[in-house]
Amino acid sequence: MRIAVLHQPVSPDCAPDELDVLDQVHAVSASLKALGHEPCELPFALDLSALAASLHEIAPGCVFNLVESLDGDGRLIHLAPAFLDHLGLPYTGASAEALHLTTHKVLCKRWLHLAGIATPAWFLPEGDTSGEDASRGLPFPQSYIVKPLAEDASIGLDEGCLMMASSRADLAQFVRSRVRRLKTACFAERYIDGREFNLSLLASPTGVQALPPAEILFDLPETCARIVGYRAKWDSASPEYRGTCRTFAFPLEDTPLLARLKAIACRAWATFGLKGYARVDFRVDAQGRPWVLEINANPCISPDAGFVAAASEAGLDYPAMIARILEEALASCKAG
Repeated sequence: MRIAVLHQPVSPDCAPDELDVLDQVHAVSASLKALGHEPCELPFALDLSALAASLHEIAPGCVFNLVESLDGDGRLIHLAPAFLDHLGLPYTGASAEALHLTTHKVLCKRWLHLAGIATPAWFLPEGDTSGEDASRGLPFPQSYIVKPLAEDASIGLDEGCLMMASSRADLAQFVRSRVRRLKTACFAERYIDGREFNLSLLASPTGVQALPPAEILFDLPETCARIVGYRAKWDSASPEYRGTCRTFAFPLEDTPLLARLKAIACRAWATFGLKGYARVDFRVDAQGRPWVLEINANPCISPDAGFVAAASEAGLDYPAMIARILEEALASCKAG
């Protein structure tokens, strides 16, 4: 089968988090070839007429969607599957609706809260505040972390994103200062000081499969925040990168917690109507309560990514993982 491998355009001078999509494109293409398919790598720019003409010329049996942003903006990620729906082409991964809901982090948190899935309380200076026990309002004084509203890859997460806020006015001022610095919309989230976990999910013929949970371990200087920030992901010379690692090894007493994380992740999958593959990020507080930080409906699948490590831990090599993602996309198309 001819398969278009769709991705956002990337220039050679881009930042490491943007260049990473090319690693995904090359790895996916190599696996598709190994599986007997004919991959055609295709950048998705905002010239939709030209893109439609290219796809018409390729005439793919399916599109492998690796688009993570458009025109440098993560808020446009859902345009790729929306346009493929418009063209009537089957594609891998989440729908346009699911990508929109999960990429907008406050919108995602609203849905989690309404579904009864615990997520830390949030705050927007414009007045959007909820989560946990909304009737009690935001707790102060309290540590908060400020994040971009619609970016992944830990963009904007550094030593300056955490603060101890004493009031709503204090927090609003801090959020606005981060907006000015990062030049993108931001929100604040109650900081959960605890253990961090990733739970990767993969579609299977019998339903979603929860892959082995991973815990993020921090061995950092006191000056570094215990978060998976930008340097921890992309700057190999930094203490954050060297002091942040994942493990799939757990003591027996963690078994009930891990089962709970799997159940919550699968519930999130159903709540957002996810497809193909996804990752749910958790913090677990000192009382052992899991909190969903965010849902990545289009997680990185470069060979060194956490999702791929979880698939390997489950006994799936990279081509087998790609085959599963592709099979689900084709099965969904036939079912539709």
